[in-house]
Amino acid sequence: MAAENLVIAVKVSGDIVIARQAGRELAAKLGFTLTDRTMISTAISEIARNMTSYAGSGEIRLMVDDREGRQALVVQAEDQGPGIIDIPRALEDGYSTGRGLGLGLPGARRLMDRLIIDSAAGKGTLVEMWKWVPNSA
Repeated sequence: MAAENLVIAVKVSGDIVIARQAGRELAAKLGFTLTDRTMISTAISEIARNMTSYAGSGEIRLMVDDREGRQALVVQAEDQGPGIIDIPRALEDGYSTGRGLGLGLPGARRLMDRLIIDSAAGKGTLVEMWKWVPNSA
């Protein structure tokens, strides 16, 4: 099942809502349950909010692609911000370099089936997360 890539520029808080809604709509088309659609859209919100808070702007890409031999709804969030210096620490509950609660990345990781971060200081960040497409789709 191939779907076109959706790209949402994230610059202001309203863009977070657009990205969240696009993720929810794609998940619905793919046959995800209401619970899964809520988890996917919440994870997108968390990652997009991090983008506006720490990097200023970036983009969210939504697609259906093969991951580990299965079809998955894939979310890629990429920015050219300051990067994440200590990725394992950033994935710990409660760790925050800003004013947040430190639940964004670890929360998103719990909501999705996989979450991978590629980042380095001064090099921006790419977060890729996915949820397996239901077998019933």
